[in-house]
Amino acid sequence: MGSDDRVRPDVGLRGGLLRRHRDFRLLWCGETAGKFGASVTGVTMPLAAVGALHATTFQVGLLAAATWLPWLIIGLPVGVWVDRLRRRPIMLIAAGVSLLLYVSVPVAAWAGVLSVGLLLVIALLTGTALVFFQTAYTAYLPSILAPADQPEGNAKLHGSASAAQIVGLGSGGLIAQLAGAVDGMFANAATFLVSLLCLSGIRHREPRTARAERPPRALVKEVGEGLRLATRDPWIRTLTLFGATSNLALMGFQSILVVFLVREVGVGAGTVGALIAAAGSGGVAGAFAARRVAARVGTARATLLFELGFAVFALLIPLTVGGAGMLLYVAGGFCVSVGVVAGNVLKASFQQSYCPPELLGRLTASTSFINFGTIPLGALLGGTLGTVLGLRAAMWITTAGVPLAALILVFSPVRRARDLPTSPLSAIGSP
Repeated sequence: MGSDDRVRPDVGLRGGLLRRHRDFRLLWCGETAGKFGASVTGVTMPLAAVGALHATTFQVGLLAAATWLPWLIIGLPVGVWVDRLRRRPIMLIAAGVSLLLYVSVPVAAWAGVLSVGLLLVIALLTGTALVFFQTAYTAYLPSILAPADQPEGNAKLHGSASAAQIVGLGSGGLIAQLAGAVDGMFANAATFLVSLLCLSGIRHREPRTARAERPPRALVKEVGEGLRLATRDPWIRTLTLFGATSNLALMGFQSILVVFLVREVGVGAGTVGALIAAAGSGGVAGAFAARRVAARVGTARATLLFELGFAVFALLIPLTVGGAGMLLYVAGGFCVSVGVVAGNVLKASFQQSYCPPELLGRLTASTSFINFGTIPLGALLGGTLGTVLGLRAAMWITTAGVPLAALILVFSPVRRARDLPTSPLSAIGSP
């Protein structure tokens, strides 16, 4: 058995988590570094595809889809494996694999073998590592934090992730200008090295899981348990369905955003990163505001406010033009980021308190399978619409889907409640 390093609620009176909780601080640093690197890649990889390899709009959309496709392929069984195994070693292996994969991009370019096809393979493999890391990370957090500290922990992690994404997106454009989009992948690889070092330094050790004999169809049974959790409970079902629909629309426009800004608006590579970073700064505001707004109006009402009230501003994005008109994208993207990150903070805290810890891996994987499973579809949708109808028309269609998705929350128990429930689920198979 590992030592229980979780901080108790009475200890929480002495200061914030980052100051008093060493293991959380290391987890926070590692996750923040990884998010920074992923944001750099979010700019440099499509820029490499467009600039160095002359990829088409559809190919850029396909590249975004490949990153998220593993959630559809292996997302469900990964949740079962995470519940069976210790989570920290899974995270370490996933971070190490990602480091090696991102280093391989500039190496392949130096060898003269880099192609759009190879980028697609690397995106698929790094996406696979992300499935393992994200599922294990979500289930691992409650093991090092006491329940009373989990809302603060979620807010800090989502807030710092948004800040890292802002800096990463801005840096991505600058790195692409100074070192080239392909060599910029070294920056991402370095962040995964930082993540590895931070995770290695965490002292908390999970207890070894007993190797139980399982019947041949045990994996199928446990996957089914996770899916029943996600689809039968009205609260989880509502938030999962909303997440899936929202992600379809969000990725629909995000997958072609770089191409839209470069080819339709006429923005340079460095400015692309700065614009996306400015819009993404709304995520920091959303993480900061989520708990405060929820304390005033209730978690359910706050969810509606952030996910619907801020989503309508997505319709400013297709209006973007050169010059001062670029502020329309910044304003629209900022508001969307506020809503998305604040909603994620509230949802994460709800899910961690509502689901029994021994089922959290399966629930995370099942909801992520549904939520993230629509992301590659959204990327393909954006690429296809951009090719067939043109980039601006595609942006109109996909951004309109962002506020429309929030109507799922309006016609659900969320609208009739002040707060999301906090008592754990009583049974897997409850209707």
